[in-house]
Amino acid sequence: MNEVGGEIMTETLIGLVSQYSPSGQERGAVEWLVACMKALGYSEAFIDGAGNAVGLMGTGMQQVVLLGHIDTVPGEISVRVENGFLYGRGSVDAKGPLACFTDAVAHVGAIDDWQFVVIGAIEEERHSEGARFVIDKYKPDFAIVGEPNRWDRVSLGYKGSAWAEIIVQRDQAHTASGQQTACEAAVEIWMAIKAHAEAFNLEIQRMFDKMLPTLSVMNSGQDEFKQWARLNVGVRLPVNVSPEQWYAKLGEIATDAVVIREGYSVSAWTCEKNSLLVRAFLSGIRGQNGMPSFVYKMGTADLNIVAPVWQCPTLVYGPGDSALDHTPDEHISLEEYAKAVGVLEKTLNKLTRQL
Repeated sequence: MNEVGGEIMTETLIGLVSQYSPSGQERGAVEWLVACMKALGYSEAFIDGAGNAVGLMGTGMQQVVLLGHIDTVPGEISVRVENGFLYGRGSVDAKGPLACFTDAVAHVGAIDDWQFVVIGAIEEERHSEGARFVIDKYKPDFAIVGEPNRWDRVSLGYKGSAWAEIIVQRDQAHTASGQQTACEAAVEIWMAIKAHAEAFNLEIQRMFDKMLPTLSVMNSGQDEFKQWARLNVGVRLPVNVSPEQWYAKLGEIATDAVVIREGYSVSAWTCEKNSLLVRAFLSGIRGQNGMPSFVYKMGTADLNIVAPVWQCPTLVYGPGDSALDHTPDEHISLEEYAKAVGVLEKTLNKLTRQL
């Protein structure tokens, strides 16, 4: 099935999921999606300088960017359809949303004065190199980021995140000396981090507004003269705590340790709730006989990277149950996918024709 109109284009979804593309190995899937976009009638489709798949529909000055990601976590899953569900790595996170973008824009087609830009970004599951590449390439009037939140919900916020390695060293001493070991000092630091977060969260009810630290790795070792302990600590940050503030607090807590920032940190982001984009989506969901709702997510997404730069109405949308992200049982309902394509088609038509 691959017709534009009332039926969904299941070939796009199944074909994209069939291209196994863990972060760093996206090229085959990117080439497949570019060819698919060309076959679906996009005005132009190409691979950009970062290796993202990009499809353009229309040539107007007003622009909607639909930013999905084409990479997945590792772990290949046999691609199959069973009882109306598509199984496969990325079917939920986040090739389902990306295929939805691709099909919906093909359904809508070119609209005078508008351009739709569909991007299958690389590396979202690692350092978001694809999204970082496009932030200065486009200046959209509206932006939609693809992540699974169910067909009848839109996400208006994602938490921030920051990671650090904390290294504690101590001189070697006899175990009977009573001196604090590096491991003991490291445990004290972690307990102080937890205590700080608990105090911050004390009267906060909503999880999205809480500070959520995680100890992911702890190891230790020694040589003839030194002993050491290392902690890898991450945190999910609320809107009112920036990564810089968090790192400053870590420095205060771990005064006699070395704190090394790891990877990229991102601030939390919340989207405007009363925007033309949100209202168009609410109308689109109702048009599919859904009861729209909002969600704020505990993770991070490419939203956190592009929204602060683009400064336009933005939200996150996509079919799929995010509880299945990264799991060995990842699968998506084809019926839900069809509804999501319909929602997005109605949304884009309403959005571009009310301005």
